[in-house]
Amino acid sequence: MAAEKARAIVIRTFPFGDTSSVVTLFTRESGKLRALAKGAWRPKSGFDAALDLLSICQVLVLRKSSDALDLVTEACLEHRFRVGRSQAAFLGGMHVAELLDTLTADGDPQPELFDVASSTLRILSAPRVAHDPALATHDLSDGLVRALITHTELAMLRVVGQAQALVRCAECRGAIATGGRVAFGMLDGGVLCEECRRGKLSVVSVSTDCLATLRLLAGSPDAWRSLVLPPAIDSEVRAVMNTMLSHIFGRRPRVAPLLQPRSRSASPRPA
Repeated sequence: MAAEKARAIVIRTFPFGDTSSVVTLFTRESGKLRALAKGAWRPKSGFDAALDLLSICQVLVLRKSSDALDLVTEACLEHRFRVGRSQAAFLGGMHVAELLDTLTADGDPQPELFDVASSTLRILSAPRVAHDPALATHDLSDGLVRALITHTELAMLRVVGQAQALVRCAECRGAIATGGRVAFGMLDGGVLCEECRRGKLSVVSVSTDCLATLRLLAGSPDAWRSLVLPPAIDSEVRAVMNTMLSHIFGRRPRVAPLLQPRSRSASPRPA
């Protein structure tokens, strides 16, 4: 068995026996791993809080050559995910974990995906990070959390080759007419011109304001920080992302629908 050092995000954890845990780690160096951490929950465990859900940590893993679980022998906490009373931030972190677990295969290293996810987790818990003034700027409103999560979703989809066409037609790469509502093909991966929309299935109609918001969040890493959306647009953006992820996952996301604004429920209109 070869021992490997890696930076990891804990995306799932299950109890195993009285004191051990089976963890799913998304590592920067080796991709997604499933491993056994013996004695992780003992009172004087050397793992401390490093293997808590959504923690970012440094791990030493003994890789198994068979289908057996790998073995975590050491874990050192790098960043603890703590969001206080912010339900939106907690749900955002859980959604990032679901994205990592669903969009990736075991043992497929994707460093950029790790960097996107770890950055988002740090920002979500930034108000509680007193030792890092650059991060601990202010509590995030629920609206900013949703904007950050939408940016993260679009960035992660781009990394895994599922980038959505938001500027030009996903089919013919032609220009999209301005004004009115725009056809968005969930099976086609983005907006559709009037010609290409004909005969397509799973096409919804999105407002130009919603599309402009998606373009902004996809194109700029910091646009979410100052984004204040009217309730109707905020709700429409989340509804479009939830529908999009349902088609990509092949099932309804577990966490994303819980991020839908409570003030107003919206669904993409059939085109």
